[in-house]
Amino acid sequence: QVQVVESGGGLVQPGGSLRLSCIVSATFFRFYTMAWYRQAPGKQRELVASIAVNKSTNYADSVKGRFTISRDNAKNTLYLQMNSLKPEDTAVYYCNARPGGTRADSWGQGTQVTVSS
Repeated sequence: QVQVVESGGGLVQPGGSLRLSCIVSATFFRFYTMAWYRQAPGKQRELVASIAVNKSTNYADSVKGRFTISRDNAKNTLYLQMNSLKPEDTAVYYCNARPGGTRADSWGQGTQVTVSS
């Protein structure tokens, strides 16, 4: 059973920055496609950013130019650097881990990000 644990959420003012981290207990982490999702109150969960095995990235239009997803395969860790945060970025952020070629998703418990003055 793969365990996924997020950290780094918190309260930040508009225009501020946060870095989320996600540690995955998978032997072959480097072969996982990784992604960050978020879910705001009353809304569906949405894809924020993803990073493939070859480290190619994909972003939601709403975060392009502000968020950066990255991975450190030596540390089994996924990151999300969030800059120029806006109140509409407020949500619970979830880390998703998917072994390449499968749909065997593993999810973390989520970390709350609140952007407010």
